[in-house]
Amino acid sequence: MAVLEWYKLPAILVKPLSMRIHKFLEKTKRKNAMNKNPEKETEPVAKAEDRLRKKVNVLMKKQKLHQVREIVKHHDGSKPWGQDAQVKVGCRLIQIMMETAYIQPPVDQFEDGPPDIRPAFVHTLKTVETQRGSRRYGVIECDPLVRKGLERTAKHMVIPYMPMLVPPLNWTGYDRGAYLFLPSYIMRTHGAKQQREALRRCPKQQLEPVFQALDTLGSTKWRVNKRVLGVIDRIWASGGRLADLVDRDDIPLPEEPDTEDEREIRKWKWKVNNVKKENSERHSQRCDIELKLAVARKMKDEEGFFYPHNLDFRGRAYPMHPHLNHLGSDLCRGILEFAEGRPLGNSGLNWLKIHLANVYGGGVDKLSHEGRAAFAENHLEDIFDSADRPLEGRRWWLNAEDPFQCLATCMNLSEALRSPSPETTMSHLPIHQDGSCNGLQHYAALGRDKLGAAAVNLVAGEKPADVYSGIAARVLDIMRKDAARDPASDPNVLRARLLINQVDRKLVKQTVMTSVYGVTYIGARDQIKRRLKERCAIEDEAELFSAACYAAKTTLTALGEMFEAARSIMSWLGDCAKVIAMENQPVRWTTPLGLPVVQPYRKLGRHLIKTSLQVLTLQRETDKVMVKRQRTAFPPNFVHSLDGSHMMMTAIACREAGLNFAGVHDSYWTHACDVDQMNKILRQKFVELYEAPILEDLLDNFQKSFPKLKFPPLPERGDFDLREVLESPYFFN
Repeated sequence: MAVLEWYKLPAILVKPLSMRIHKFLEKTKRKNAMNKNPEKETEPVAKAEDRLRKKVNVLMKKQKLHQVREIVKHHDGSKPWGQDAQVKVGCRLIQIMMETAYIQPPVDQFEDGPPDIRPAFVHTLKTVETQRGSRRYGVIECDPLVRKGLERTAKHMVIPYMPMLVPPLNWTGYDRGAYLFLPSYIMRTHGAKQQREALRRCPKQQLEPVFQALDTLGSTKWRVNKRVLGVIDRIWASGGRLADLVDRDDIPLPEEPDTEDEREIRKWKWKVNNVKKENSERHSQRCDIELKLAVARKMKDEEGFFYPHNLDFRGRAYPMHPHLNHLGSDLCRGILEFAEGRPLGNSGLNWLKIHLANVYGGGVDKLSHEGRAAFAENHLEDIFDSADRPLEGRRWWLNAEDPFQCLATCMNLSEALRSPSPETTMSHLPIHQDGSCNGLQHYAALGRDKLGAAAVNLVAGEKPADVYSGIAARVLDIMRKDAARDPASDPNVLRARLLINQVDRKLVKQTVMTSVYGVTYIGARDQIKRRLKERCAIEDEAELFSAACYAAKTTLTALGEMFEAARSIMSWLGDCAKVIAMENQPVRWTTPLGLPVVQPYRKLGRHLIKTSLQVLTLQRETDKVMVKRQRTAFPPNFVHSLDGSHMMMTAIACREAGLNFAGVHDSYWTHACDVDQMNKILRQKFVELYEAPILEDLLDNFQKSFPKLKFPPLPERGDFDLREVLESPYFFN
């Protein structure tokens, strides 16, 4: 055990934990076997199993994996343990660990007395007061010395689902594909029984496009950018604090004041609580970074690796490895690059410059393509300095919104520009093309909404339209009209005058983004209140609340005007979901790629399990659906199933065209030299997706599934020509 190794505890003081666990599991296995076949003798079975095990070992050494799989498949008569059995075995293993693992301080901490040998883990019951009364919780407490040792490194972490060094198995069924030996499921159902059954019943032919898309994403080969990882390691070793890396040191707790003044004591306690909260957050962030860096260091010398993908219940694709992947933070994206390099070519060099502006941000990413390329050309000295002396030079790259991605781009761009033939320079860097408020793009296409389409770049323009600035401008117009009226007639007049100088894209951005997810008035009010509080614009708490109420109402009005079709479709989807949920049925539909989706929201019941440690209370799904959750979640879930379909359609087409492709929901990645071709494909697939009668098919599906229910009529739609998307340069950019 690692704890015993760290602190060099004498072996005589420790019971052999692994032996105890092995004996316990063998005893459990024999007991289960006897319960299944009480009349059979166990000795012949054990000899047969021993012979079979030897045969499997020989085949494994000869790398005859197919024969091994066939043997295991035909001789594995065991069934998965149920939740009760897993919990009981898990608790017993924890109990064995507590009985076995001991700790003692380092030798230099011994005083005159004998060494303090104590259990490394202790089980205690704690009482917590709640509004409904007191509740008791079981807690496994870790000795401070053990915890301190664990915090120094991430090496104790077990990460079974690592990136693969060989291409993942192609998906052929619900639980067949991806990893060679680890359990792999095509969807993360999280115990949702109906969703799992729907997938198992679905014909294989119907799911073939989904299989192809996941296979495409899993076949993309990645590698670690060693130069960027080296910079990150240096920053982390020196204490973090740069490029959004958390400080590796905690904030010291404030000293207790030498006073009896209750006000000062309360103030001190408030500061202590804030510092503890901040330190707790830092600890979580440090653990996250350590995990990511541990994987990066392990994979850095590999020629390449692969990320098997599966789906969430809505049909969005995710890498199965959870830590270092391209869906992660700027740290992850800066470290990762395509294993295959491709020459930049004429267009690729230009896209590399545009990509630099995109990851630099700060408003530069809102310029035209020409303006973004010019930004890179105007900062050549900074680019070269960042690539050559990332930490010793001017550190220009640290000013970027995505600093590590900016650094990786500077390195690739400087290499190309210094080459006698920039177009032939090999590039491994993924170039991103992102949708413009993608959820609203899908709503605008569904509703054939001209005004909404123009706001989210479904139509061509000289520069990208910024939907957040557009909404902010409309909010400002409304407030100016209100501010011009008589204050005696309307209290909002004073609020409008107070807020006119505060309205900008940042104030409304979060509300506009979450409008796709059905943000409520209360949600919008709280979002805007936080933005105003950050600016310290209004000191009085009551006035701040009133101003936030007014600003939220005005923002939602502006959204309703600009995206009228989107609001009507969202309302229609919610009404349909309510009709179904009132019959105690979950909302279910089939995506355009044939994936069956069942919303998992059901009421939870309590289930008690008596274990060797204590009685555990677990939650289980009941037969009753959550009506409100089914209704409010359906519009965003449905749109997410559409954006997932668009991404998978694009992935399949890119693979057929010979492109490397990676997708992060509404962000599509490929080599710089292939961006133009990917842009053409993704626009074609978007038009192809929405030329189908999606809402009509959905309503028809509802009516066939629930013939006795009455559903509202389809919302009215506009006359926007979808084929305009094909000519829009900033649809994805």
